[in-house]
Amino acid sequence: MPISPAVFARAEAVLGELLRFAAPADATLSQYFRRHGELGRADRAFVAETTFAVLRRRRSLTARCGDDVTSRRLLLASLACVQGLNRRELESLLRESETKWLAEAKAVKLADLPPPVRCDLPDWLYEMLVAQMGEAAAEALAEASKHSAPLDLRVNPLKAEREAVLARLAEDGIAGVATPFSPLGIRLAGKPALARHPLFLDGSVEVQDEGSQLLGYLVQPKRGEMVADFCAGAGGKTLLLGALMRSQGRLYAFDVSAPRLAALKPRLARSGLSNVHPVRIESERDARVRRLAGKLDRVLVDAPCSGLGTLRRNPDLKWRQTAKAIAELAVKQASILAAASTLVKPGGRLVYATCSPLAAENDVIVDAFLAAHPEFVPLNAGEVLRAQGIAIEAGERLRLSPLEQGVDGFFAAVLERR
Repeated sequence: MPISPAVFARAEAVLGELLRFAAPADATLSQYFRRHGELGRADRAFVAETTFAVLRRRRSLTARCGDDVTSRRLLLASLACVQGLNRRELESLLRESETKWLAEAKAVKLADLPPPVRCDLPDWLYEMLVAQMGEAAAEALAEASKHSAPLDLRVNPLKAEREAVLARLAEDGIAGVATPFSPLGIRLAGKPALARHPLFLDGSVEVQDEGSQLLGYLVQPKRGEMVADFCAGAGGKTLLLGALMRSQGRLYAFDVSAPRLAALKPRLARSGLSNVHPVRIESERDARVRRLAGKLDRVLVDAPCSGLGTLRRNPDLKWRQTAKAIAELAVKQASILAAASTLVKPGGRLVYATCSPLAAENDVIVDAFLAAHPEFVPLNAGEVLRAQGIAIEAGERLRLSPLEQGVDGFFAAVLERR
């Protein structure tokens, strides 16, 4: 079907807002849709998909725009060069003066562009990834990160079984398959609206990337234990930890953000969990944290990070982050890990994780921590998962990526207090 000029104009307006990078792209998009409730579901989907497609390939599309880089041209270049729409399919949108330019834009060869432009990465990030993993691997990861992520669900084992959920979804015309690694994961074929689906409303399922689910299995909490999700956020991993504990024991959800913890409340109510205790803290050194020193069996530190492992979902992050911000984050990550480690009792487990592929946020942090804290020793992450029946290629530290496992980029190290 031809694209409506009116809907295209909406996408152009939204992209103009997104390219200011004043706020996260998903938040900007949600605010626009709230202001324009007259937009139907199909129109919202077009606007979201086309604008995010531009964010994913901003540098190479900019190179195709010549000297006149506008939201309009970026969108047209994306539709023609990335989605492959032909002139007939775009005729309802094209102005006569744009025909020659679009032909020239389509003639641009990606191979002729500088590597960071071809990879649609800022120079600093391209250089950091190449230094870390080599040119071929960095470019392959960049390419994998330019594609839209699938929609993954996590089954709540307190309320449902995965096969039953798959059957119910199929009855409702929603196609999905069991994820290859997480025992509770479901990967949907498309992006159906689930907010009003009975399985979502009754807490039988939650939206959670499969990679994120695997972090809970690295923590491996047991019934009756004392556990903390040290940087809980909106609580996706908290809910999984509580379910793995069968709602027995005590699970603290710590976070410095009251709004993030508030977002956990309705999810917690749906989940059926009764062992979760959300606690807002002032910092990682809060007195409420110190009171638990040496008392916890398991602690998960899903540290604040660049988020660069989630570029399939949050493509704006690569344009909003900077090398300076990475260095500042690393200082914070080291401080949080050190503070969280004080909670772990002898024989207890500490898991440090990020959704970043950068060694500066991962191995560098863990290596420095181990050097300063000889009371902690590493466990083999792959063995921890395989012992739970999760067959995944992983060594001492877990490294997930959209390229290798088809999930968001995650890093995790499993440590045990002697």
